[in-house]
Amino acid sequence: MSLQKNGFVQEERLPQGMDSVKEMDSQSFNFSRDILDQWAQDRNKLAMLWVDDEGREVPKTFWEIAEESKKLCNVLQNQGVGRNDVVIVILPRFIEWWIVHSACLRMGAIISPGTGQLTPKDILFRLQASEATCVITDASVAPKVDAALEEYKALQCKILVSEPGQQFSDYSAINSTWIDYHSAVAAASADFEAVDTQKDDNALLYFTSGTTGYPKMTVHTHASYPLGHEVTGKHWLDLTEKDLHWNLSDSGWAKAAWSSFFGPWICGATVFVHHSNRFHPQKTLSLLEKYPITTFCGAPTIYRMLVLEDLSKYRFQALRHCVSAGEPLNPEVIDYWKKHTDLTIRDGYGQTETVLLVGNFPSFEPRLGSMGKPSPSFDVQVIDDEGNILPPHREGDIAVRVVPERPVGLFKEYWKDPEKTAASFRGDWYLTGDRAYYDEDGYFWFVGRADDVILSAGYRIGPFEVESALLEHDAVVESAVVSSPDPLRGEVVKAFVVLKSGYDPSDELVKELQEYVKVTTAPYKYPRRIEFVSSLPKTVSGKIRRIELREQEWHKSNETAEGA
Repeated sequence: MSLQKNGFVQEERLPQGMDSVKEMDSQSFNFSRDILDQWAQDRNKLAMLWVDDEGREVPKTFWEIAEESKKLCNVLQNQGVGRNDVVIVILPRFIEWWIVHSACLRMGAIISPGTGQLTPKDILFRLQASEATCVITDASVAPKVDAALEEYKALQCKILVSEPGQQFSDYSAINSTWIDYHSAVAAASADFEAVDTQKDDNALLYFTSGTTGYPKMTVHTHASYPLGHEVTGKHWLDLTEKDLHWNLSDSGWAKAAWSSFFGPWICGATVFVHHSNRFHPQKTLSLLEKYPITTFCGAPTIYRMLVLEDLSKYRFQALRHCVSAGEPLNPEVIDYWKKHTDLTIRDGYGQTETVLLVGNFPSFEPRLGSMGKPSPSFDVQVIDDEGNILPPHREGDIAVRVVPERPVGLFKEYWKDPEKTAASFRGDWYLTGDRAYYDEDGYFWFVGRADDVILSAGYRIGPFEVESALLEHDAVVESAVVSSPDPLRGEVVKAFVVLKSGYDPSDELVKELQEYVKVTTAPYKYPRRIEFVSSLPKTVSGKIRRIELREQEWHKSNETAEGA
């Protein structure tokens, strides 16, 4: 059997990548050397099929990815970037995103991905917190990096990646402090020996929002995280090397590592990439119809928007498997998709700190609305405040057993923050921060966050960052930010705002505050709903009771639903 459509062919053959993993030295592992280079032994094996809105199609083999990553290693090394140095990567779905990740892993540098929506303030925080050595980005983000660098002087290297189809970026011509990626890589040697990274060496550094303070730095290691995603790729995504897999995820989030990098490539699958500036439901459906995409992964918001289209107009002849993650997906959406495609969307659950922990795997029949069952090699339970396992239908904390053996795929630590690291464990358990219960057949059912973190359209948003941005506005004396239910996004950010004397509530002020937050912090964090109040509920010690406001929002939504 072969993958053949629109001129792209991939012949079926026996897997070879995972055999090398089983035989490797137990103390060292390098994904680029031990997985990527193994698949690259067949110079014709397709790693990626990249397309854009202009109709351009670029196939890339594993061999081409490997060779270019070696060249980039030499470029970075010549710029003073070395093992254990942090490289901040803020790129859209350019092919170079995959090259950069492969190169950093190959040379033992630490990858710190970010979204293009970050503001100069966000970038400065990441630079300072991670003590980054290098930034690799495109022309849309480069000016924001330069603004941050007015206060951060430790950066050694800035690399600019041009838009697809362009040889040079106009911004690099204006600002000569940036190295042009394409010219530098074209001139570099492909002679580079992969670093013998140890299994516990730091490999990835993700910034993840919490309840209080600025984002935490979640660290993953060279062996545990990539190999942990065998569960994601093989068992949940159901991938083999014959598959063409499409994951719709922002390249700045851990989900891209899950389903666009480690998960597919550890299985030898081909990654389908659609580069676009925004999500188009009709375009997405037409691409699923046009190309031989066999497996598809999207956030619940994506599916909610897709089912608003007339699905009867499309025929997905190659598509055989669909999954969703980021937040619970409505049973009615799953049912509608099934009715029109004959495919069941299988929910999965995990975090920035983990690989897939719970999922609806192809090996059993899913229950609509359920998170599924625990992943192979993970002991996931629902526990009480003392760490005791609760019986079925009792709500508690979702926890992962880490004693006597820490499972593969769990994060190493919150970098430079031992207190927050320690707070995420209770006895023999790692606490996910989410609440659930399980039924008598072992299916898990999500209840909500144990803290105030908001999960909106796949984004994780900490209330502190939004509240801090609002407080910088002249009109605001106090604010509290909570989740509010939303039919499309699952939940959205809502702000309760107390105004200073002399300011009156108005629709114009709502818009002004929303725009202010968009430019003060990443735009996806702005409050889509704002309610002006005279005071906020507080504890006797003066702390704002967000839980009271959150429960008020969700109770109001339930009453509306019951009334309807």
